[in-house]
Amino acid sequence: MSVFASLHEAQAFLEQNPDIEMFELFILDNNGVPRGKLLHRDELLAVYESGRPLPSTILGLTINGDDVENSGLVWEVGDIDCRAYPISGSLQRMPWRLIPTAAVQVSMHPTEGLPATVADPRHLLAKVIEALKADGYYPVMAAELEFYLLDQKPDSNGRPQPARDVDGNRPRSTQVYGLRELEQIEPFLADLYSACKLQGIPARTAISEYAPGQVEITLEHRTDALQAMDEAVRYKRLVKGVAHKHGMTACFMAKPFDDLAGTGMHMHVSLADAQGNNLFASEAADGTPLLRQAVGGMLSTLLDSLLMFCPNANSYRRFQTNSYAPLAVTWGVDNRTVSLRVPGGPAQSRHIEHRICGADANPYLAAAAILAGIHRGIREQLDPGAPVEGNGYAQATELLPTDWLTTLRALETSRWAPDAFGREFLGVYLAVKRAEYRQFMGEVGEQDWRWYLHQA
Repeated sequence: MSVFASLHEAQAFLEQNPDIEMFELFILDNNGVPRGKLLHRDELLAVYESGRPLPSTILGLTINGDDVENSGLVWEVGDIDCRAYPISGSLQRMPWRLIPTAAVQVSMHPTEGLPATVADPRHLLAKVIEALKADGYYPVMAAELEFYLLDQKPDSNGRPQPARDVDGNRPRSTQVYGLRELEQIEPFLADLYSACKLQGIPARTAISEYAPGQVEITLEHRTDALQAMDEAVRYKRLVKGVAHKHGMTACFMAKPFDDLAGTGMHMHVSLADAQGNNLFASEAADGTPLLRQAVGGMLSTLLDSLLMFCPNANSYRRFQTNSYAPLAVTWGVDNRTVSLRVPGGPAQSRHIEHRICGADANPYLAAAAILAGIHRGIREQLDPGAPVEGNGYAQATELLPTDWLTTLRALETSRWAPDAFGREFLGVYLAVKRAEYRQFMGEVGEQDWRWYLHQA
């Protein structure tokens, strides 16, 4: 686990930013939702000196913010206060806020944060990374997050709709890789890149994606995988904040439209040695034996960990044939029709692109599941089989589940997951997901009325 931030970090920030009045303290829950408190400037130093108490229930909530009684973090422990401490490097200005405000991300203390520590997704990723490092493997990671820029008001039918561009028009056509489409959102992009630079987030290439109003911006890879996911978390919050400033909603929902592309989070991963050398580097397009073992491990654990890649009911609507979303337990070389892709390029850049996650996934949990699968593949020297060539959709034999309940049960019954993630963490996570499933299936809404009100 990375060391918590020092008091000096906060003191220096206050000295360099005398105008900042408020501080947004947040922790990321298992659904990837930031939760916390808004603090006055005078309260900041105490957080760095002795932590900040947060209720145990904060890491056992549904995506709608409801307590989950079966999580073990509510009545059994009296909703006890658990102390969280700031993460080094997370104290950053939020330039889109009207009141001069900065944010600081916290994580539960290993002992003072109990019992909520066991449910902290950042702790889980740190644990998986340390296990790999103990065997001499240092994960290098990066995230690519797609999102839609939507109008803050729905259309006349109550449906979300693309935001208007600088000319006042709504994008209607896909225009993949369209440059004019990026030019038309230039004010948003200018503020976004400026905010990323201010926060030290390595935002790089912007792409007009596979639907009107859909954008992807890549983040540079980091030799510290935990840092890479910290940045992905903060980047997502930043995108939402800047979009709101421009009168738009940045939507990371996996499938916001039935007739348009879903939004994914592609995770790029390789392993280095202690000196930083890429252990996947090879002139061969399919990489080293170690790379293929990593692929084998990810494929073998894909069903067991799919709930962490696709955590919500809507996540599974993204799995559509010929949509560039994955459908099967497949891998290939420079092939976008498979779940695990080994991109081309120079030997030293050889890595794996994991294409399964929706943009709604928690980056910490997704990365933990990916790396735990890789570790299994290496330890057991798993063979992934031959890479798929050509159309992976047409050749798929073992399809991914397309419903939430199947993946929930797969994680519940997994023999591998308790060792990989810990029984205590799984107990909380599964309790939350079961509660959400019951709530979602118990809700009657517009689709039910449209389908059954008159016809049943």
